[in-house]
Amino acid sequence: MRAIYPGSFDPVTFGHLDIICRSSKIADELIIGVLKNNAKSPLFSLEERVKMLEEVTKDYHNVKVVPFEGLLVDFAKNMKADIVVRGLRAITDFEYELQMAQTNHKLEENVETIFLSTRLEYSYLSSTIVKEVASFNGDISQFVPKVVEQRIREKIQKRRV
Repeated sequence: MRAIYPGSFDPVTFGHLDIICRSSKIADELIIGVLKNNAKSPLFSLEERVKMLEEVTKDYHNVKVVPFEGLLVDFAKNMKADIVVRGLRAITDFEYELQMAQTNHKLEENVETIFLSTRLEYSYLSSTIVKEVASFNGDISQFVPKVVEQRIREKIQKRRV
């Protein structure tokens, strides 16, 4: 079974890694789909996000990181994946994610979505929160891997100069 875990991952957090770890045990192959979203202005470029994910998932032998743009169902078809994995932090996530899953299923009936609830210790965590805390020089070491923390600090420092 091949599954896709899509997202912008700007930046990847311990919450994302929790879903990656758990879904990599469910799927034979897990493709992390890094979305190029033209509607957002990310902190990191698509290439930087892919590289960070490759670094922090290098020990997962059935995980591959692939950038994509466009419709998720088209990406799933191109990757020959039948499952989309989505993480849920709260009930508010569920409403949006359910709507997206139903839309994706309508567009491509062979693509199913499975939801994994985030571990309680990550239920509050988002990339947006990480970036905000970092922008005020707060401690983000409990939110992201060390290599990601360093990259965030460097990026924020460059923007200040």
